[in-house]
Amino acid sequence: MGRRIPARNICTQKRPKKMIYARIDLSQTNYEIMDNCKKLKCPFPKPLEAIYDAYCKHKKFKSVMPIFPEEYFDDKNEVYGYYDKEEKLVAFSLLRCYNNKNVEAVQFAWDYANPGLRLGIRSLKNECAIYKKRGFDYMYLGQADDYKTKIDGFEILGGRL
Repeated sequence: MGRRIPARNICTQKRPKKMIYARIDLSQTNYEIMDNCKKLKCPFPKPLEAIYDAYCKHKKFKSVMPIFPEEYFDDKNEVYGYYDKEEKLVAFSLLRCYNNKNVEAVQFAWDYANPGLRLGIRSLKNECAIYKKRGFDYMYLGQADDYKTKIDGFEILGGRL
């Protein structure tokens, strides 16, 4: 399967920007694992699709890359669910483990029903803690968006590594 490009609004750009890719050096992080997160062993696509649809609607994306149901069950992919105080699934992250040292944060989606949870950046920090604890070296982030620069260990990728 080809590499996924995270959901983003590309239709309003007059010319495509050059993609600048980023990663997090997990050895430079010291985040805590959140209590309201669980690895989904058998993720059911329907609730995840509803969250993804709500996320895209909230962000007002004009064009998005779909998440195919098969991606949730791919052996190299992992899905983490985030829950509110009522233990309702409200967000998820889809990550791809390339080996036991490198993981890519492929997609995050949140229903935004309770913005006070501030799950966007918190989920990324949580996943840094999870994968650092598991012995991973790097988390690849795709495009180097501004909010990602706030994560400890943030690095812009140069040429071939």
